[in-house]
Formats: sequence, structure tokens, C-alpha cells
Amino acid sequence: MSFSLGNRSLLRLQDYSPRDFRYLLDLARDLKHAKRARTEQKHLRDKQVCLISERASTRTRCAFEVACYDQGAHVTYLDQAGAQIGHKESFKDTARVLGRMFDAIEYRGANQNGMEQLTKWSGVPVFNGLTAEYHPTQMLADVMTMREHSDKPLHQIKYAFLGDTRNTMAHSLMIAGCLVGMDVRLCGPKVLWPADDYVKIARGLQERSGATLTITDDPTKAVEGVDFIHTDVWVSTGEPKSLWRERIELLLRYQVNKELMRAAKNSQVKFMHCLPALHDGETTTGKEIADAHGLRSGIEVTDEVFESDYNLAFEQAENRMHTIKALLVATLGD
Repeated sequence: MSFSLGNRSLLRLQDYSPRDFRYLLDLARDLKHAKRARTEQKHLRDKQVCLISERASTRTRCAFEVACYDQGAHVTYLDQAGAQIGHKESFKDTARVLGRMFDAIEYRGANQNGMEQLTKWSGVPVFNGLTAEYHPTQMLADVMTMREHSDKPLHQIKYAFLGDTRNTMAHSLMIAGCLVGMDVRLCGPKVLWPADDYVKIARGLQERSGATLTITDDPTKAVEGVDFIHTDVWVSTGEPKSLWRERIELLLRYQVNKELMRAAKNSQVKFMHCLPALHDGETTTGKEIADAHGLRSGIEVTDEVFESDYNLAFEQAENRMHTIKALLVATLGD
């Protein structure tokens, strides 16, 4: 490989430079093409990767596992039932054990500080699969997906996130776009605007990259002229169900529906969601909320939009695998 991120951890988006980020996107594109053409070469033979998951995971776990298997690496998966971490054993002690057995560790859980302890004491690269603060591997997939579905260079792409703009996805989308110079709009009620610490990080990146950052409570203003509209569930993992009524009252105005998609005034506009999405009543949670609050057409996004040609969420999900594979190859590969 002509460029390497050898043995680098990825804990926060801003740990990587715009050049690093773009390199990973280019590598993910090449690996995606190679997988589809069945010409993929294995750069991770006999590498050992440990996946630690303190939160339920579908896309993150599967993306890491398939990426590893495709590249010749071996995977061990530890969930809350299979590890002592944080209960009977500290992050520090866990790190010192795992670092002697594995070439890299992926961590998915609420504890950003714990993940930093894993990095400090393991001596091997650690990758953030989602914490309460950042979701960098999702951002690689999201930006890859936007680049694939736009004829524009990255710095000309415009996107909006609507909903609870204090959550991990909103903060991460804000920072990712500002890192690589995109036009980013966050839109939600003022009481749910992003935390000042994250805005400060994004503004600093914006000054260096030439990005545009808008934070507004006006959904029509937010989506006008955008190429992509993002959203996420309105109550995040770990938050009590009792918050649903309050969040629905605050956020119903920001639901992604056909009217909002049309308000973009862009015939090519697309919808994005990191999943899972509460777009119908076919899940236990979706049915429970729909029955309680009368939202049978969907919660943060309507079923009409989700099941339409607007939706790129499943492209995003696939691209988790390609971008995570790029990260592993760039940091661990031969």
C-alpha cells in the first residue's frame, strides 16, 4: 500500500486528518470493487481482532466480522455476558490481558473513557464501534455513501440532520462534515441543539476545511437545496421509554416525510438513516410507540419515505463493512 495508518487507533473523528479520512474512503471504494469482482487480496492473514460489545449490535458486529474474515483475520466476540470488563475487571486490566493476545480491539459501549483506557494499556490499535460521544466508523460509511450517490466533490455536497441534534449521530455528522469541508445543517428544537463542546470542535475544523455549518430549528430552511437528509431514532439506547411522549411532542415537526423531502427542492435528494429505524409497526418497539401515540405511519421517518427510492439506509449498512475493512487494512495490513 502506498499510504498507511499503521497501528493507529480511531477513537474520535478528529483523531484523523482530512487526508487520512479521504484515504480510507478511497481504499473502501477499491476494496468494495474488489469484493464484488472477486479479486480481493487478503492483507490481514493470521491477525487476531477482539470485538467488545456492551451494547446490542447488528451492523457493527457483522461489518467487523465479515471484514475480518474477508481479509484473513480471526475474530473473538465478547458481549456483556462473556466478559468481566467494568464489572469484575477494570478496563486497564482487561486491556493488559487482551493486548497480549490480539492485534486490535473494537469497543462498542457507552464509556468513551473506558475505551481510552483500552487504548492506553493494551498497546494495540483500538477502534470505536460507538460510544455515547462518537460514532466514527458510521461516519466513514455515511460519507462514502454520500460520495457514491452524488456527482459532486465532497466539499460541494450538502446534507441535513433532523431530530435530536444532541445525540451521537448528530454530533458525529457535524464533526465529519466539518472535517472534510462539506455543507452541514443540523435541525431540531433549540432545547435539543448540539452540546457546545462539540460545536466548538466542529467550528475549529470548519475554519481549516472551509466547511459550512448551520444549526437551526427551521426544517424547511435546513433542507432547502440539500443532497441528503439524515435522521435517527428520537430516544437513544439507554434512555428511558418514559421520554417518548416528550420527544414526540418536541420532534414531530422534524419527522422526515414526503413533504419534507419535497422541501429540499432537489429531484435527486436522498434519505439516510444509520438504522434501526422506527418506520412502521412491525417491531415490538415500533408497535408499542405507534399504539401509544397514534403514529402508525412511522416515527422519525414515515414508512412512505423509508420504502421509497429516496432511501439509502441499506447502502449505508453495506458500506459499514467496506469502510471498516479499509480501516483494518490501513492500520493492520501488510
